[in-house]
Amino acid sequence: MKTRIPYSKPSITELEVRYATDAAANGWGEFNASYIKRFELLFEEHLGVSYAVATSSCTGALHMGMAALGIGPGDEVILAETNWVATVAPIVHLGATPIFVDILSDSWCIDPQKVEAAISSRTKAIVAVHLYGNLCDMEYLLALGEKYGIPIIEDAAEAVGSVYHGKRAGSMGAFGTFSFHGTKTITTGEGGMFVTNDLALFERVLTLNDHGRARGQTKQFWPDQIGFKFKISNIQAAIGCAQMERIETLVSRKREILAIYRKKLEKLPGISMNHEPPGTVNGAWMPTVVFTNETGITREKLQQAFAAENADARVFFWPLSSLPMFKPNKSNILAWDIQNRAINLPSYHDISNKDLDLISQTIIDLYQSNLKGCK
Repeated sequence: MKTRIPYSKPSITELEVRYATDAAANGWGEFNASYIKRFELLFEEHLGVSYAVATSSCTGALHMGMAALGIGPGDEVILAETNWVATVAPIVHLGATPIFVDILSDSWCIDPQKVEAAISSRTKAIVAVHLYGNLCDMEYLLALGEKYGIPIIEDAAEAVGSVYHGKRAGSMGAFGTFSFHGTKTITTGEGGMFVTNDLALFERVLTLNDHGRARGQTKQFWPDQIGFKFKISNIQAAIGCAQMERIETLVSRKREILAIYRKKLEKLPGISMNHEPPGTVNGAWMPTVVFTNETGITREKLQQAFAAENADARVFFWPLSSLPMFKPNKSNILAWDIQNRAINLPSYHDISNKDLDLISQTIIDLYQSNLKGCK
């Protein structure tokens, strides 16, 4: 039987093991947050932001950031139809209403023109999700935020390493969030990060993240409000510190894998891959190939071809409004169409050239076979 080719797995070296072992052996009592503080500092320095709060997940970071902005019942939050459910879940939990808009055909990220058309008197925030390492049009979105007085939230869960005209993804909005899930470029197993340059917002999130206990509170076990518990563990943060020390190498390898796929597939008419317009850098978290309708290649055909090679085929995100919790909004035409003809490609750091060749050839063979069948 052919060896399984996973779509993703982390890059763990002796450094991560050594730091995690140290945290497990010594990171208790007065040292129970030593790696957490170091992880936050390393991330602040890398991103060029003033404040960072390590969390148990990107979802938790989003939840606290939205709560700190005062988002609640009666409010609306605009986001792209094409997203993972983690982006919309905090909106729903806070009692607000998600407003789904369509995506752009090149970046697969939120369409700013559709955003502006959806703004109402109840709009409390706009969420810019940098999908698969692709970057949103932040210049347009930030201008909208300034024009209407609406905060722009950056969900950069998938965009470690992505740079927009000199600014790192996640560093431009009212706040940004990141994921360190086991599939991500930088991992702590499970984990996330909240970042901002707004001191007041940082303090509110810091309080919310510790059961509502304010940083300056002198009374022991005295919460000033009802908060959350989205803290990361010291052991997870230790792994994160090691990953941050290797971040340039990890991102470089991701970009190399995307470049290899692009070179092998670029001659096929009717396909597109991760977008990287002038002045930007795509962190290349998840190399993705999208076929035009004219090719006749579908998600199901791709899954079958990958299964025959014992390779994981990770599907493109479903439209959020297609999920049973929401009312279908098929006016978001591109978001509803693109997921039928796209696939994410295996891209873990130590994937072999042989497996990259195999995945690429599987796509080429399917393309050519499908072309013959159409004649």
